[in-house]
Order: sequence, then structure tokens, then C-alpha cells
Amino acid sequence: MSGSPVTTTLWRPTGPVELDLVRQSGWRAWPPRLPEQPIFYPVLNEDYAVRIARDWNVKHDGAGFVTRFEVESEFVARYPARQAGGETILELWVPAEELDEFNAHIVGEIQVVHEFR
Repeated sequence: MSGSPVTTTLWRPTGPVELDLVRQSGWRAWPPRLPEQPIFYPVLNEDYAVRIARDWNVKHDGAGFVTRFEVESEFVARYPARQAGGETILELWVPAEELDEFNAHIVGEIQVVHEFR
């Protein structure tokens, strides 16, 4: 008997350009990183994602969005959580060259859960 995979919920603060590329993927994948972006950084809690989208993306891009998505837990375990500040400021560091494989392990659609302008 085969059930649904066990998943881990991740969040990603993003600006309008990246969000449009996610929309173009059918809400199924993150776009390739730009040359100056060697790492893809999904975060481990919604509050941290909200702070980045609201306080950084709005200032730099005019709008900020928080997305939520599920990734197969067994796959995502290869990326240890990294503390990027305070105790709850946790993120994963996914090398850009591994993003296609990461995207292949997303379960379901990437969802927008907050919008800031």
C-alpha cells in the first residue's frame, strides 16, 4: 500500500518578479537562480517569512509575498536548518544547481498566504 509522502512545510518570502515566474510554472516550481544568487533560501517558519516579505521585499520591490509549500521530508532532510539570526530565524540553503531536483520533490502547489504592498 502506497500512501502520500510525509512532507515538510516551508515558506518563501518573494517579490513580484519571482512570484510571476512561479505562477508561470503552474505554481509547481521555483525559477532558476540568477548568477548572483548561488543559494535558494526557503525558510522554516511563517513569521520569519512575513518579516522578510513585509520589511524587505516591499521596500525593494514595491510588494512582498509569503508563499507556503510542501516538500518531501525525506528529500529535504539533506539540507540542515541554518540559523540566520535569532532562535526562530531558520532557513535551508539549497545550492542553485540543485534547485531542479528540489522542485521535483515539491508536493502540491506553491500557495500565496500573505501579500504586502
